[in-house]
Amino acid sequence: MRQVFDIKISRVVTEYRAEVVEDAKGNRIVASFPEGVTKAVQYGSDLKAHAVYMSQYQLIPYKRIQEYFEGQMGIPLSEGSIYNFNREACESLDPFGGMAREELAKSEVMHVDETGINRNGDRYWLHSASNSLWTYFFPHERRGTEAINSIGIVPEFKGILCHDHMKSYYTYTRCTHALCNAHTT
Repeated sequence: MRQVFDIKISRVVTEYRAEVVEDAKGNRIVASFPEGVTKAVQYGSDLKAHAVYMSQYQLIPYKRIQEYFEGQMGIPLSEGSIYNFNREACESLDPFGGMAREELAKSEVMHVDETGINRNGDRYWLHSASNSLWTYFFPHERRGTEAINSIGIVPEFKGILCHDHMKSYYTYTRCTHALCNAHTT
């Protein structure tokens, strides 16, 4: 027996109309739109989340994301839109960043490390701090104490700090130092 599947991908378009009334004095009153509807035409939150997921989690290049949305759904997306979706997602994480830094600073054990990255052609260091529940990443131009201080977690930390034996970490005396296994031999 042979099965044939007919797959149709359709666009979902929601149209909102706002009633406009005029009072006896000629003042126009326009009804409000639902929360989040701020432009005459805009992409929805599901589409934005899908594009961010493809870009940031699956690490798919913008051009391939554009091809996917155009080819599979008939929805054209510009590179600028994908960039803006990513920026919006990043900005929405600001409260999480503060919470993660606070939780890491008061944890019993924390692991820290740094690795070189390329940021717009410039050498940066991606610093990480983590425990069993929280992870925080922070790019910085520097690798040592200046960067560690600006991140603001390690200076407040009083638990066991597991690190790679970088000398800068030993300037923090409120914590107990432990070396990660990768750097003990």
